[in-house]
Amino acid sequence: MNLFKLATLLTLTAALAACNTTDRLANIGNAPPLTAIADPTTTAGYQPVRMPMPEAIADTYQPNSLYRTSAKGFFKDERAHRIGDILTILVTIDDNAKIANTTQSSRASSSSAGMGGLFGAAVDNLSGGTIDPATAIEFDSGMSNRGNGSVNRSESLETSVAAVVTQVLPNGNLVIEGRQEVRVNFEVRDLIVAGIVRPSDIQANNTILSSKIAEARISYGGRGQITDVQQPRYGQQAMDAILPF
Repeated sequence: MNLFKLATLLTLTAALAACNTTDRLANIGNAPPLTAIADPTTTAGYQPVRMPMPEAIADTYQPNSLYRTSAKGFFKDERAHRIGDILTILVTIDDNAKIANTTQSSRASSSSAGMGGLFGAAVDNLSGGTIDPATAIEFDSGMSNRGNGSVNRSESLETSVAAVVTQVLPNGNLVIEGRQEVRVNFEVRDLIVAGIVRPSDIQANNTILSSKIAEARISYGGRGQITDVQQPRYGQQAMDAILPF
């Protein structure tokens, strides 16, 4: 990285730090604000979900029957099935992973060559008898490698959040997205859940397990005074990205 790029990066870092410092000074004594309720399809970065779809089947009715071929059930219920409907997601995550790997390898080789006759005598005379012509050339090599690695991870989360149906795919699957913010004193906890669900996986009480969500995106975090203290300053983050050691 040349001096110009380094100076530009330091200038931008200083500007961001100044803006952050100004915002923090302006909000001294105030609780972190909650995000306004908004249509998730209008937020920046939102993209409609496109998935492989089966061929559409036209509705057909049998004589003297109220049942149609595309119906999910005979009796109507109050489970979410249209855009704007609300359902409750039961988030249950209890993951444990333990992995341990050990690698060890070694190699050794040795080669020797001698010279006899006229060439051997010439080497013996030139060296004053300090080199044995029988082993005038020798090669030795060796290699050793050893590595150890381990992973021990444990995650647990159990909560619930209400989500809104934002899209109905051609095959009837529902795209859902829900967000929950809870502020306690000066700390805000965010829970975001999004993904694709089958209407048949929604239980009779209009709830669904998080394990039934395809392409699930679950985020649980926070912001506020405690989270701010736990984060390194912008200057330290910039130096960590620049310094190679």
